Amino acid sequence: MTFRATILTLFPEMFPGPLGLSLSGDALARGLWSCEARNIRDHGLGKHRAVDDTPAGGGAGMVLRADVLAAGIDEAAAPGDFRPRLLMSPRGKPLTQARVRELAAGPGAIIVCGRFEGVDERVILARKLEEVSIGDYVLSGGEIAALTLLDACIRLLPGVMGKEASGQDESFENGLLEYPHYTRPREFEGRAIPDVLLSGDHAKIAEWRRAEAERITRERRPDLLRIRS
Repeated sequence: MTFRATILTLFPEMFPGPLGLSLSGDALARGLWSCEARNIRDHGLGKHRAVDDTPAGGGAGMVLRADVLAAGIDEAAAPGDFRPRLLMSPRGKPLTQARVRELAAGPGAIIVCGRFEGVDERVILARKLEEVSIGDYVLSGGEIAALTLLDACIRLLPGVMGKEASGQDESFENGLLEYPHYTRPREFEGRAIPDVLLSGDHAKIAEWRRAEAERITRERRPDLLRIRS
């Protein structure tokens, strides 16, 4: 089953962008996933294809119209298309590795990239858009956030990464940040590879890695430890 990504955006030329390179680009060429970028402005109103209007109640900026965006979503989602409908938004639920795995295991997603001050609330409710945030900051639009979400999903698709274990033994998979990695040379500017990693004792290596993952998580993301407990 091909993972199908349909992106609704005012800047379709941004896709596949960096996803056309490296692992995701190779996977795209092999048909493991597909990328369709649709221009919201195709459904704009009037001579100038207007897609936004002033916010009700006043205030700065403009708001993406409900009728325009709904038309784009309806055209993108054919009858029987049960892919989740995502709206990249800083007020959305934080994206987690668990949610990424759920999405990667499904048929794909329809992703709406907002612009301006926001999206009319009525289309969010009427088209059952799931608001998703990639962090506690604001971007100029949802495109970069959509690229981030897709990259996280695509790398988990079967056949994309060289070793299936590559996607299982890393940050957030076990509620911890990833342990440190080392490779040649054995010593670099006075810093040596920890002896345990060169011991050949796989049990001790696994124990060291677990302890280091817990240490780093405790120092940098203690909130993850609270979630696990």
